[in-house]
Amino acid sequence: MIQNKKFEDRFDILRLVFIAVFCMLAVRISFMTIIQGEEYYNQASNKVYRKISVEAPRGEIRDRYGRLLAGSRPSFAVRISKNEVLKDKTNDVVLQLVNILEKNRDEYLDEFPIKMKNGTYQFESEQKIKEWKKTNNIPSVSNAKESFYILAERLVESGSIDADIYALEPYELQKMLNEKGVYPPIYVSKWKFSEQVRKENWLYGYGIKDENISAAKAFDKIKEYFELENMEDIDDARKIMSIRDLLKAKGYLQYQPVDVAVDVSQNTVAEIEEKGVQLTGVSVEIKPIRYYPNGSAASHILGQMGKISQTREIEYYVKEKGYNQNDMIGKTGIEKEFEERLKGTNGYNRVQVDAAGRLIKRLDMNEPLPGDAVYLTIDLDLQKRAEESLKEVLQTIRSGGTYSSKWGNYRLRDSSVYDKATSGAVVALDVNTGEVLALANYPDYDPNLFSTGISNDDMESLLPANGNDLLAPRPLYNIATMTAVQPGSTFKMVTGLAALEAGLSPTYTIRDKGYIKLGNKTFGCWIWNSSRGNHGDTDLYKALEVSCNYYFYSLSVGYDYSKDKPLPVKMSVDDILHYARLFGLDEETGIQIEEFAGKVPNPEDKLKTTKRMLKNRLNKKLEKYFEDIEKNKDLNEYEKRVETIVSWTEENPSRGEIIRRLTDLKIKSDKIGEVTDLVKYSYFNQAQWGTGDSFNIGIGQGENSYTPIQMANYISAISNGGYKNKVTVVDKIESYDKLNIERIERKSEKIELVNEKNLEEIKKGMRRVTSIGTASSVFGRFPVETAAKTGTAQKSGRVPAKDEQEYIYSHLSSFGVSKEMLDQKADELEAKSAREMDREYFLRNALLKLNPKLKSADIDRFKDTYDDFAWFVSFAPYDKPEIAVVVMIFQGGHGGYGAPIARDVIAQYMGLEDEIDVPKIDYSGTLTE
Repeated sequence: MIQNKKFEDRFDILRLVFIAVFCMLAVRISFMTIIQGEEYYNQASNKVYRKISVEAPRGEIRDRYGRLLAGSRPSFAVRISKNEVLKDKTNDVVLQLVNILEKNRDEYLDEFPIKMKNGTYQFESEQKIKEWKKTNNIPSVSNAKESFYILAERLVESGSIDADIYALEPYELQKMLNEKGVYPPIYVSKWKFSEQVRKENWLYGYGIKDENISAAKAFDKIKEYFELENMEDIDDARKIMSIRDLLKAKGYLQYQPVDVAVDVSQNTVAEIEEKGVQLTGVSVEIKPIRYYPNGSAASHILGQMGKISQTREIEYYVKEKGYNQNDMIGKTGIEKEFEERLKGTNGYNRVQVDAAGRLIKRLDMNEPLPGDAVYLTIDLDLQKRAEESLKEVLQTIRSGGTYSSKWGNYRLRDSSVYDKATSGAVVALDVNTGEVLALANYPDYDPNLFSTGISNDDMESLLPANGNDLLAPRPLYNIATMTAVQPGSTFKMVTGLAALEAGLSPTYTIRDKGYIKLGNKTFGCWIWNSSRGNHGDTDLYKALEVSCNYYFYSLSVGYDYSKDKPLPVKMSVDDILHYARLFGLDEETGIQIEEFAGKVPNPEDKLKTTKRMLKNRLNKKLEKYFEDIEKNKDLNEYEKRVETIVSWTEENPSRGEIIRRLTDLKIKSDKIGEVTDLVKYSYFNQAQWGTGDSFNIGIGQGENSYTPIQMANYISAISNGGYKNKVTVVDKIESYDKLNIERIERKSEKIELVNEKNLEEIKKGMRRVTSIGTASSVFGRFPVETAAKTGTAQKSGRVPAKDEQEYIYSHLSSFGVSKEMLDQKADELEAKSAREMDREYFLRNALLKLNPKLKSADIDRFKDTYDDFAWFVSFAPYDKPEIAVVVMIFQGGHGGYGAPIARDVIAQYMGLEDEIDVPKIDYSGTLTE
């Protein structure tokens, strides 16, 4: 009993203590809430803590000697913190800010996707889709699915994809396209352009679910969303909407400030500071900006910056890597390939601000860490010399003038002036390491234009003037690594080496008789084609010196046509293609920027490729051509009949037999002739590999196509004794504190040859090119012994018109058709067509209907023809090679026209530009290749 009493006393004491503590807390809380509540509320309202991201300076890019190519400079960025602007004052603050920026001619970020042009509202997405189609030469009326398969068909036709594209799942085909460096901006799951999906998502964010709403109606709805319905000035309303749209995009991250203008002037900074009270939530911060101190120098190596925009970029950088969607990233070149190494690590400022957004106190800062420095292998001086020389020679070719040099003046014209020589590339490699010493393209661009977001006007200036012309100047395109064309006679060293490896003596002579007749087709040597001449008795050395096609025709099939008997060694085109692969012409070089390598042709693939191309063509063409079935109603039967036609390819029946068979397949009678000529002359006759195909391969024409950088690596392997290098444009990567250095490994692979000495015989022939051959007039007085080869590759066809409709209308009198008749007939054809096509398609077909005497080629006869590609490949010094230089010029006319550029680059590399004063000498003579 006594013990229980003690326990009860203890519980009573504890109970009293708890009651006392609770009462004290209740009194304190009541005092703070009722008596001091307003004071604490004001403190809470007036003290806001924020962690503001501080962008890290981007890592530097430097040349092999440490000279700066790309760096970061401080700039003023204007920011708005959405949650620090009073809601009812937001529109006033934004308009004041935009007016300040415009007054001081500072650009602000305007990504509002509804633009006003000539008084009409337009969705920017529609214009972007239109421009993408124009750039990729896709009919403007093609939908997303049609556009996707047009790109896929082109890769099939080029041999880059070996598959029945229509039998593949769209995702699988998309992956194949991506592997070839082709990224259609298309959602294959929805068959919509990415821009369409982005527009729909953006509209949905404003509660607009009608994806077909007009731009004008969407504008009005969003205007109302931002409480601007009473604002009569549309321009002011749009300014406000563009900035508020940026703020809205932040979503739940609205405490993070949004950059609305970057790299603004001191005047803007001063005015914002002066009006700080009215501009609540607006601040000015120092932000690092990418800059390129040498302007356009090495632009295609360095690459360009841009905002995260594409779907795959958002998925990777924002969702996987934690980037802000407004971050600038590398889009091409080194900037893209080393994006994560260059970016650095952002820091932050933790600050205390009042309710008006004014700074009260800086609490602490976590310093940003700069990105790694990337050192390239290029020599900036050599790079600039290559760019200058390429530009000057192109200008001289177009004018038909004389290129002046201390090594001798050289006239760049013959009977013609090549006024379309507007683009070209130069690649210089260290032959022993594979290092890129210079890589130049013309035209080029200034990457500074992209550092803060490129303007529409600047972007327009970088697009081709004639989007229909694939050879029109494209400043943003890296010709050196992305353009594969026929190498012409610069390929002849492969053919010659294959013959030597087969056992042919370099002194074995073949008498050049000018031409070889195969059936009704003549294959002439260039000297025969130009002047009905010939080179007489020709061995390997002379064949390379004078670029004798007749000699290499004979090697390509192992037959001496001058003696009408086989060569003393067994030789075929397969041997030539084997050595082309050994020297890397069937693969990428390994350079760390965008590369789209050419491929060595395969005779066995020609039939398969032709059948695949024919099937794709017929699948589209025959939709309405059968009397009894249609593709969309009888798909299985339709595909069966198409396969039947394709199966005739190997047999290649006569024209009459094809007509009979097509009649049995119930092709409409008025379409039989058209289909017969299509399959017979465009496909069946071209399907089998013939002697003529081998001839063309042997001289670097036909199915050959390689990039300048592939060719430079191939020339390096010839000069260095047979080592195929992995090309690198990066020397090392260094951390910002210089504690960690990662050097890029140089890799070389020994090419297995029957006799390595055969390379010396090839080099002797190349040496004769510069001493007594097709390039002797350029290198005759040059103090460095150089070996080279010229090459001219044919480009067939006519230059497309910039505006096809305008072209047709301007020549109607020559076509014998009036405009009224043409328009009426085109309208009829368009009305009957099951497919949407561009207007010019129906105009051309209307012309052919109205004037049956016209052929398609007749319609194009007033268009200019393409000129030939010009190639020049070289290495120096001859006895101990160090540098290989390759020049390729679009429509340059003659391979020799690239020689002065290579000479300039070699002179700069050897340190000759300022050391030796050579009297200027005018060279003249007959140009060959």
